Amino acid sequence: MKTRTLGKDLIVSEIGLGCMGLSYSQPPFPTKEEAIKFLRNAYEEGVTFFDTAEVYGPFNNEELLGEAFKDIREKVIIATKFGFSFDEKNVTGVDSSRENILRAIEGSLKRLQTNYIDLYYQHRVDPNTPIEEVAQVMKELIEQGKIKHWGLSEASANTIRKAHAICPVTALQSEYSMFWREAETKVMPTLEELGIGFVPFSPLGKGFLTGTIKPGHVFPEGDFRNTIPRFNTPEYLENNFKLVEYIKELAKAKTTTPAAVAIGWLLAQKPWIVPIPGTKKIERVKENNSGSQITFTKKELQNIKEILDQIELIGNRYNDLNESRIDK
Repeated sequence: MKTRTLGKDLIVSEIGLGCMGLSYSQPPFPTKEEAIKFLRNAYEEGVTFFDTAEVYGPFNNEELLGEAFKDIREKVIIATKFGFSFDEKNVTGVDSSRENILRAIEGSLKRLQTNYIDLYYQHRVDPNTPIEEVAQVMKELIEQGKIKHWGLSEASANTIRKAHAICPVTALQSEYSMFWREAETKVMPTLEELGIGFVPFSPLGKGFLTGTIKPGHVFPEGDFRNTIPRFNTPEYLENNFKLVEYIKELAKAKTTTPAAVAIGWLLAQKPWIVPIPGTKKIERVKENNSGSQITFTKKELQNIKEILDQIELIGNRYNDLNESRIDK
């Protein structure tokens, strides 16, 4: 697989892997042995950029990556996240205080079986802790060698600028896909100006753009999509399916799959974009990776943009609690 560079010098596979679903939000989950085998198989398919977080599980997602890559640590790029507080194993809120960051980094290092983290994200902006204070802690962790790069998730352009002024930000991780394009106007111009990479999560619209989620679809118990208006409101799902039908047309024209088109389209937007589709199946990893082989002419990209602009998508992408945690 080809590589891309986030920020100044973080070189990663041009398509990464979001690992959340291995232990969090999208049951059924594989066994520990199955998950570790899957992660190694993904690596063998060319993926070197793996995304996890303290809160996924919580905690056990990082353990899976630690076990899977402990003997090839220098060959993979591991991104994890801090920024939540816990009561035993339950999330109690956002918290990017110095004390909580220092607690989180030690736990992540131990679970990942490593002495450094390649990319350390603030998972959600903490309104009670100035971002400049967070950036200062990141600067110290970089000086100590505990992290190599840091990033933000779901942060606004204003927050990104403030953080970057204290300690250069390598990447922003936020949602971006044909299903959610708000980033194009709200943060991407700032990222380009400052030389910050963009790591879109949910590049397949939380599975919607694959075409497997049709109107009337029932998600299993415990699936986080049951809490999302775009998925749990039948009329929204039915209305938005016209986007999937259009992507299917594009896939047919390119002799590929909707998922590959969705990934390929993202890669074509900017050379500093690295999507991290999540899956638990190696067949889907191969399919997602095939998106890197798809090419679009400038005319095709312009035509796609014009059509996407015309398709009206409805429904919030988060429930009220998670929506309130987004930095506007």
